[in-house]
Parts: sequence; structure tokens; C-alpha cells
Amino acid sequence: MQLFLISGLSGSGKSVALNVLEDSGYYCVDNLPADLLPALMDKLHQSGNEHVAVSIDVRSGGSVQQLPQHIEQLRQRGVDVHLLFLDAQTDTLVKRFSETRRRHPLSDDKLTLPECVQRERDLLAEIGNIGHHIDTSELGANALRAWVKDFIRVDRARLTLLFQSFGFKNGIPLDADFVFDVRCLPNPHYDPGLRPLTGRDAAVINFLEQTPVAQKMYSDIRSFIADWLPRFIADNRSYLTVAIGCTGGQHRSVYLAEKLARHFEAQQQVLLRHRELTA
Repeated sequence: MQLFLISGLSGSGKSVALNVLEDSGYYCVDNLPADLLPALMDKLHQSGNEHVAVSIDVRSGGSVQQLPQHIEQLRQRGVDVHLLFLDAQTDTLVKRFSETRRRHPLSDDKLTLPECVQRERDLLAEIGNIGHHIDTSELGANALRAWVKDFIRVDRARLTLLFQSFGFKNGIPLDADFVFDVRCLPNPHYDPGLRPLTGRDAAVINFLEQTPVAQKMYSDIRSFIADWLPRFIADNRSYLTVAIGCTGGQHRSVYLAEKLARHFEAQQQVLLRHRELTA
């Protein structure tokens, strides 16, 4: 059997992710108490359901903290388990709750909304450490759907090297394993002809290809990843997310993420994301 678990912070987009899995042919269950997961998998296996997606979060109450143990038990029984953990910046989550006027699952008369979010983050910390993170702070629903589809289709028996460009003005991605700051490079934004373009456009690419310090930055990041990637593979990591950041996430970071992805895709399973271009 194959099981995709969706967890994460309330308001981070778990319903969107679960809908993508349902549209992809998975038998989906939302808001399952964590301690019912083993029994559900037994029942679905007997019924012939081999592709299952389940959303489990703090609505499960105290049992949610038992999820890592249940995951390990299922894996020992031969179930192919993968956990997708959705996260977002606290101020983003507070804004989403305020806009929708929904009540936070941990809301009571004692905790403010930001305190509820922090309490939830603490309760889910262990689960977040064993799942593949997606930071949805700057993502629209369509971009999140595309990223979840990427997650579904990759060969999870191999490490996936994920390159993500972003803009520091919108915050560092919560899902990054490594963050490289390329704001020190010459900025195409200050050229009126290049300003409306992105790091995917030929004119910007030519500008940065002819900039020695940009090529030095590329070479150094490429060497760092090449040197340390074997250690992450040996550690049985499923994902390694490398975030490249410039000021706005439009030119320099996009160019470098694209170039690094092209280099490593001949050797590794590679995904490429541009946060600010898909928000």
C-alpha cells in the first residue's frame, strides 16, 4: 500500500493538498484521529484500496503526537508512507484566519490567535521534522497544487534535490535545508531594460553570464552541494531543499536556481521552484 499523510499548521493549505491527492486517484480521509490510522489502513487494505491519503493534525487532540510511532509501525509492515508537512509564517496564518473569520482549533478564552499558532507549532514540531516541508506563506492555491503534484510524481526511493528561488523581502522559506544569499551580486533590477524580466529571460541570463562574480557564486554553490550531497544520500534523506535568495526573487536567484538545476539533473532527481514567480 501507498500512504500519503498530510499534516501541518491550520490555515497552511492542507485541504488544497488533500484535494490534489483525491483528484489524482487516492482514497482520501480528512481529520482522522492519529490513533485510528493503523486500523484504517487494515480496513482499506482488505477493501483493495492501495493508494490512500490521510490528513492528520492537531484536531486529533493528544493522539497526534503518536503519529511518528504509527508511521514507523506501518513502514515495518511494508506500507510505503510519505509525509507532507505544510507550514507558513505566523503572521500569514493569523491573516488568513482573520480574513476567513474561522476559529483556530486550539482557540480558547486564554490564548490569543498568535499564541494558538505557536502552541500548534510546538505540538507538531516532531512531526514536521520527519516530513517534507512546503512553506505556503507566499503561495497561492494554484502554485501549491502544482508543488503537491510534483511531490506525488517523484521517485521517493531516491533523494530529490530541490532548488528554490525566493526574495528576502518576503522572508526566508521555512522549508529550506540550505540558504544561499546572492544579494551581493550586481542587480539587473537597476537596468530599466532588464527590470520587467526574470532570471529565465535571455537578456538577464546574458547579463549574469557575463558577470564574473555571478559565475564565481554559481561555481562555489555548485561545489558545496556536490561535496556534501553524498552525505545526505547516505543518511537516507528523501529531500534536500536548497534555497537561493536575492532581494525580490525575480532575477539573480531565479537565474542561479535554474542553472544549478540544469547541472544536477543529469545526476540526481531534481525539482525546481520559483516562489515569487508562482505566488
